[in-house]
Amino acid sequence: MSNSVAGLAGRLELVSGDITRLQIDAIVNAANAQLAGGGGVDGAIHAAAGPAVLEECRRIVAAQGICPAGNAVITGAGRLPARHIIHAVGPIWHGGGVHEAEQLAGAYRSSLQLATEHGVKSIAFPNISTGVYHYPKQAAANIAIATVCDYLLTHAVPGHVVFCCHDAENIALYRERLAALGT
Repeated sequence: MSNSVAGLAGRLELVSGDITRLQIDAIVNAANAQLAGGGGVDGAIHAAAGPAVLEECRRIVAAQGICPAGNAVITGAGRLPARHIIHAVGPIWHGGGVHEAEQLAGAYRSSLQLATEHGVKSIAFPNISTGVYHYPKQAAANIAIATVCDYLLTHAVPGHVVFCCHDAENIALYRERLAALGT
């Protein structure tokens, strides 16, 4: 698999910084099940995007109910430079015994599926579930990278995936993991 993954090098990028400032088709929000904004990256994205995005999220929840862990929905991006926000709900860490890994992989996979369905050519992911949801950062990075790589091996869209890390620890974890894969 590593030879195949090494071929993805041109499609994967690691950046440090503020995901709300990226000039990209879609950013992924580490959302809560109510799509109501909150702390961390979720709060930062909602604050930067403006009230129109929160209103769109409220309409989605009114129509379909909460968004369970492992799933995602797509909205406009409000005042952000991106075209879309994909709100992915990651799991709350409970020690690893209640399907957290499957739910986290599902959040990444659901986001990528929505990106493909909506013709999103470039997408940026934050470190889903590693903030207030306390998912261990190393395990989360491994799941994120493996899930994205597996998806990209069988899909041409999105053509460019950015892992946007806000802290030095996650940057180091992602850099090490991507280097080990030869990307």
